[in-house]
Amino acid sequence: MNRQPPAEPAMPASRERLILFTRYPEPGTTKTRLIPVLGPEGAAAFQERLSRHAVERASRFATARGASLEIRHEGGSVDRMRAWLGSQHAYRSQDPGPLGRRMAQSFAQAFSSGVERAVIIGADIPGITGADLVRAFDALDRHDLVFGPTADGGYYAVGTTADGFQRGSPYLDAHIAWGTAKVLAQSIDAARGGGLSWELLDAHADVDRPEDLPTALKTLSEAAAPPKLSVIIPALDEAHHIGTTLSALPRSADVEIIVVDGGSRDGTASIAESRQIRVLKTRPPRAIQMNAGAALASGACLVFLHADTRLPHDLAAQVAATLSRPRTEAGAFRLRIDSPHPSLKLMAHVANWRSRWLQMPYGDQAIFMHRNLFWKLGGFAPLAIMEDFDMVRRLKKRTRIRLAPGCAVTSARRWRQHGVFTTWLCNQWMIAAFQLGASPDRLVRWYRFKR
Repeated sequence: MNRQPPAEPAMPASRERLILFTRYPEPGTTKTRLIPVLGPEGAAAFQERLSRHAVERASRFATARGASLEIRHEGGSVDRMRAWLGSQHAYRSQDPGPLGRRMAQSFAQAFSSGVERAVIIGADIPGITGADLVRAFDALDRHDLVFGPTADGGYYAVGTTADGFQRGSPYLDAHIAWGTAKVLAQSIDAARGGGLSWELLDAHADVDRPEDLPTALKTLSEAAAPPKLSVIIPALDEAHHIGTTLSALPRSADVEIIVVDGGSRDGTASIAESRQIRVLKTRPPRAIQMNAGAALASGACLVFLHADTRLPHDLAAQVAATLSRPRTEAGAFRLRIDSPHPSLKLMAHVANWRSRWLQMPYGDQAIFMHRNLFWKLGGFAPLAIMEDFDMVRRLKKRTRIRLAPGCAVTSARRWRQHGVFTTWLCNQWMIAAFQLGASPDRLVRWYRFKR
């Protein structure tokens, strides 16, 4: 017996329709201008977060107003969209062609079904509110068109009436330089030339570039009632340590844990997933992994934890107390190496002295900071190595870096494998070479050779 695909949910009969444009989050095809900072998988995961937020807002508005909601998607299939955003919504793939043509076809299909007013919004505008949508539809009682402008010269929303569309649909597709700062101005000129009236909504920022991330993430986190802090763990083939690291972390509403797996082949991701930990799969280097995790994080503070390092169970309280000190927006934990060897105790003592007096903690010490500061600094530089050293140098120019009272207990495996003195000498040589201008790509090749 042939199985029929599940029927598309019927949209409620309504004179109004809200149409949400989004893209299936396929790595490498979405939010491409964020890839240098977040990596392909991180950019796709961020697109997913934006879309979920937009769908939630749109669905809430449509239910309250009695409007129909249609999700128009690029990429993916209806089945994949249902699996992603839920089977309760109506989905339709966007028609091929330029953006203007796709919008025109979406409007045409809506009006052919009896809708009188329709508004299209994008999914990458986290600041859009229900009040904006109410105003958009109400404006169509008085005008033929409504636009929601963005700071870059485009618009995040466009709406029209059935009559206005019939008289002025060409403005959507003709002579508009899509993807430029001229889109809104040219669309208004086209509307004016067609004798159509319009109204402008409040402006909102879209999210296309790395510099757009701080504001967007602040908006998303505020809407989600965020936890106090997010612990971000970059991992690559850490099956022997990740379980212990996760077990030491508190499981509470105050602490969010995100493991960013860089392509492990030893079951690292599966171990984390079995503990109901959120796992993002992306690509190395570690800087990209940590940036991608930070883009998904909703905590007010970010903690960057190595996968072979344990933190005290009361880390949330320790982070909060440390960051409450004057002129302090960043910190780290004291270092303890998981070995009774006297020379390793000495190494930890030197690292703690360095952290306290020079404000130069190592990545092993679980560096933490306010989320807003992290994005003001642009996140970790996408370096092959030394990303933690680079971040600490930039932090020192903005704030004091204080030590929390507790310890980050890190594995002694590197020192055991290569010898205490050799490991220490290698680390110091890497720091010196980096400060003298050696390229991180060259340093990482040398580092791997020495290992």
